[in-house]
Amino acid sequence: MAPLAKVGGLADVVGSLPPALAKLDCDVRIVLPLYGSLDKKKMLAKKILADIAIKSAGEEIKINLWQAKVSGIIVYLIDCPKYFSKKEVYSDNDSERFLFFSLAILQVLPRLKFKPDIIHCHDFHTALIPNLLQTAKNPYFKNTRTLYTIHNLNHQGKSKLGVLSTGNLNKNSLKSLSKDARDGDINFMVQGIESSDLVNTVSPTYAKEITTSIYGAGLEKVIRANKDKISGILNGIDIDFFDPAKDKFIKQNYTLKTLDKKADNKLALQKQLGLKQDKNMPLAGLISRLVWQKGLELFTEEVAKLPCQFVFLGTGEKKYENQLKKLAKKYPDKISAQITFDIKLAQQIYAASDIFLMPSRFEPCGLGQMIAMRYGTIPLVRATGGLADTVNKKIGFSFSDFSPEAFLKTLKDALDLYYKKPRKWKKMQKRGLKKDFSWNKSAKEYLKLYRQLLKNG
Repeated sequence: MAPLAKVGGLADVVGSLPPALAKLDCDVRIVLPLYGSLDKKKMLAKKILADIAIKSAGEEIKINLWQAKVSGIIVYLIDCPKYFSKKEVYSDNDSERFLFFSLAILQVLPRLKFKPDIIHCHDFHTALIPNLLQTAKNPYFKNTRTLYTIHNLNHQGKSKLGVLSTGNLNKNSLKSLSKDARDGDINFMVQGIESSDLVNTVSPTYAKEITTSIYGAGLEKVIRANKDKISGILNGIDIDFFDPAKDKFIKQNYTLKTLDKKADNKLALQKQLGLKQDKNMPLAGLISRLVWQKGLELFTEEVAKLPCQFVFLGTGEKKYENQLKKLAKKYPDKISAQITFDIKLAQQIYAASDIFLMPSRFEPCGLGQMIAMRYGTIPLVRATGGLADTVNKKIGFSFSDFSPEAFLKTLKDALDLYYKKPRKWKKMQKRGLKKDFSWNKSAKEYLKLYRQLLKNG
């Protein structure tokens, strides 16, 4: 949950969706592990329950429960040093850790006298909550329904059968578990899809794509078998944080009416990164985890030779880090590779760039293209998942075929427009700036799903 503990886009959703739901009169509570990185004093967290014995795998594990408020939302923090004392969100035994977390949630809620209408579970981490509800048969949760959100189908929580004992389960506890166990393991995401009442993904196009073998990550048959309960809702962004009019990290604030001031940010970033200072030279930015999904192979020598500057920001697999560093070394006056995680620099890149690059192999939703448009930066994306849902030819550029040739041609088209038709370019910028990517619309879509769950229940 951003800003408390963040690894990827899931944190942004959990941090931003609940306040938007609260504005729609939902009583939302968030439950999070008390990771070692969280500062209880800074959060003004209070211990509200102590020494709760959670029965797990034949033993009793004592936990404490803390409560804090973040963006006006109550956050419960499950304090279990055995599983969550490390600062890192992820570790070696994540399936076991998060299954215990799921189990603890269901044992803690009755003590809090908070009876949820809906438990909204995210990704593989809490995918077994529907299973636990079914096997526990606790009358307290008799009317509780479950919504399961898939953020990234590639992280499935595949585990050995023995991990089930952490949740006091075994392969014979439910039909879905015994069926899943036939191949010798348990797939948490499969269980979430099959056992929850409704399922959604983070964009309408991704919801369709995952029914195919190309995007289904081996689960396309499971997806197709459950397609009647699967839908897609586009993520939003925090429009208060991502606002060029008041962003404290950028050199020059600007608005739709003062868009010309945006160029000052480019000059400042060029100077800061050692690139040639020229406000007329187009600057293309990429902010990303440097992994296979993100299409970094498409950045060839031919791309580097285009009349354009490039700035890359992110960390990830060594081969991609080295690829970008090598390009930056060869073309130091026009390519900068910042192999780090830096929120301030990310904001400066959004504000300074003319073009924002997202040539992803797949992208469940993607937030970068929405943030870029918020800053009057034109996105160039591969038409997949949420990128296909958010970028059209009036506000950006896209290509379908995942190939260096298609990427190069599209980037050439963008540069051609930038150099030859500046007025048309500016109109595209302004259209992007006017787009509403706030959580307000998405929260209403989630509320529809919640109401559907209660109606069906």
